[in-house]
Amino acid sequence: MQSVRAARHRDALSWRVIPGSNLMHLRPLLLAGLLLLPAGLPTARATDLPPDVVRLLAQKRVPDASVSVYVRELGQSEPVLAHNADVARNPASTMKVLTTYAALELLGPAYTWRTRAHATGPVRDLVLEGNLVIEGGGDPFMTADRWWGFVNGLRQSGIDRITGDVVIDNTLFAPQGDDRAAFDNRPYRSYNVLPDALMVNFQTVNLTVVPDAAAGSVRARVNPWPANLAIDNSVRLDRGSCRRGAGGVVVAMPEGPSGNRMSLAGHYASGCGPLSLSRAVMRAPDFAFGTFKTYWTQSGGTLDGGFRLGPVPANAKLVYTHESLTLAEVIRLVNKFSSNVMARTLLLTLGAEKVGRPGTTAGGRQAITDFLAARGIVIPGLVIENGSGLSRTERITARGLSEVLVDATRSPYYAEFAASLPLSAIDGTLRRRFRNGSMDGRLRMKTGSLQDVSALAGYVQSAGGKTYVATIIVNHPSADQGVGDAVSAGVVEWIHAR
Repeated sequence: MQSVRAARHRDALSWRVIPGSNLMHLRPLLLAGLLLLPAGLPTARATDLPPDVVRLLAQKRVPDASVSVYVRELGQSEPVLAHNADVARNPASTMKVLTTYAALELLGPAYTWRTRAHATGPVRDLVLEGNLVIEGGGDPFMTADRWWGFVNGLRQSGIDRITGDVVIDNTLFAPQGDDRAAFDNRPYRSYNVLPDALMVNFQTVNLTVVPDAAAGSVRARVNPWPANLAIDNSVRLDRGSCRRGAGGVVVAMPEGPSGNRMSLAGHYASGCGPLSLSRAVMRAPDFAFGTFKTYWTQSGGTLDGGFRLGPVPANAKLVYTHESLTLAEVIRLVNKFSSNVMARTLLLTLGAEKVGRPGTTAGGRQAITDFLAARGIVIPGLVIENGSGLSRTERITARGLSEVLVDATRSPYYAEFAASLPLSAIDGTLRRRFRNGSMDGRLRMKTGSLQDVSALAGYVQSAGGKTYVATIIVNHPSADQGVGDAVSAGVVEWIHAR
């Protein structure tokens, strides 16, 4: 037998055979077979979507060009998946990730907003001889109960009667206008409320309609009930059982969405139970004054004057300060429950604190842009309109939002930030998603949904114990009709299985 020696080259595509060997005639066949191997054994690329997601998109006739995904294991420099990751898309409410993280870093987790009360005259024998000036500090979570706490605290400071007016100073923020219908022509929805330096209870009341068979009428109650909000109730009571289509109640604001009058019309069956609904009403200063007067009177106080807007006079004396929740607590509410007006308030606060008063959206944008530059985070095509994601023009890339999430893990405030994100199958906007047992609590992710938009961004803990940053954005006419959620679920399940 002839001896044979073979040596493999670096490219692994050729062999050197000793002349005279009976294997020389196999060289062309070996080369051909090796060249065919890549076609027979395809390997996944970092740009390839998971197979289940590819099949879903094909089934729903959604082009993969409408989808952006970026997935990266923490501690690694390269992504495991980057599909259209540098395309700037509408992120819906996942934009709140950027706004809340920037606020946390620039203001600190212990930052608070202060609502102050000033007296323009002396206080003698529990009587304020002058005006009470309420200075709005931009508190994004001045709910009805916390507003009651403000009123009670002011009473405890030693004032029972105010002989002058209540003056509201809301100049901390630039005026944001009164057009709550601008986004989707639904001015009565709380998610459309515009930020104000003195915003009480999100300018929202809960209206309850209750049939009173004994009195033969339908009663209407509002909570909280601003003293300056008039209710015209002409709902007719129909005796009989409650059945589908048996009448209804029409709620309107005759003076417009910012007016101080609400009208109720229609008819309601006596056999029906109470009907409750929420409505955003009035202008922010009118709502704040009206609820203040209601609570002031209920607490036993007396107000002789009326209401007007104006700045705090230089010679006014501070008589009471009410402190808000901390920023760490506020961003939990913003992200877990996706509060648009609270996120917008954060942007204005950043503008006021970092660029100058009055706080503006332009100032807030500048503060975030400077923050990203200082962190070395470059996001081509970034557009910030109001910081909440309730926008048709806001844009961010999947890679850019993921870089923000990665940067957050290096922050001393990472625990506070991560705790603000919804937990899968447990709370916030994820409480009803990913409820398959093995994924409960393994996701901390912000959701986003608008017409034609679905998004998800945050942290995923895999079954193998690794943590990944992931951003999924779908912009397509069917994105908000279940397809976007299904795409996000497919990507997240693929990550979790790693």
